[in-house]
Amino acid sequence: MMKIRKANERGHAEHGWLDTYHTFSFANYYDPQWMGFRSLRVINDDLVMPGNGFGTHPHRDMEIITYILSGALEHKDSMGNGRVIRPGEVQYMAAGSGVLHSEFNPSKEEAVHLLQIWIQPDAKGVTPRYAEKSLANAATGKLHLVTSKTGRDGSIAIHQDADLWLGKLEPGNRVTHKLAPNRQGWLHVAEGEVSLDGKTLSGGDAAEISEATTLELAANKPSQVLLFDLN
Repeated sequence: MMKIRKANERGHAEHGWLDTYHTFSFANYYDPQWMGFRSLRVINDDLVMPGNGFGTHPHRDMEIITYILSGALEHKDSMGNGRVIRPGEVQYMAAGSGVLHSEFNPSKEEAVHLLQIWIQPDAKGVTPRYAEKSLANAATGKLHLVTSKTGRDGSIAIHQDADLWLGKLEPGNRVTHKLAPNRQGWLHVAEGEVSLDGKTLSGGDAAEISEATTLELAANKPSQVLLFDLN
């Protein structure tokens, strides 16, 4: 069973310095039909203008994953981390018992396009932690494991049984993913155009997948996709 979430049906806010789309209810956007999916709570598709960003603000009890599509984002946090992350890089922060951080576009010319993802943890009050993983040179035509509960196969270990896979696909590439019994999937098309089990999805579109065992994905254009395999 598949339920499509079209890009143009998402919540949208234009703040001048920030142009953002919300797959699920967030901030002033509320839709009781789209409160999240399983442990996946937020997918925000953000375009932050040059020289702007999110000032220092708190988080707690949330697994926060940021993926850069274009541009650069400068991160600072109360754990002492300070980094500029660039296209193809994934940043992870377990907010746990509480953390402060800021995100800023250091460029004077180029906007930064990023996806920020929140996953609800399976335990509260954990010690905050930080990790990064670069997929800038990841091979096309396959799915790469980004996060998992155990950190298997070089993925980032997170506080939830949520596998996140990244696929960079060229036209004609086909990939298959098997869902174990009682697990469900969420596919987010970051950019490009793909066919999922015969359904065409473009950048910003997503699909909720349940009661399925095998997902067949084919790229129609150069694409990046995020596939969440959730318990």
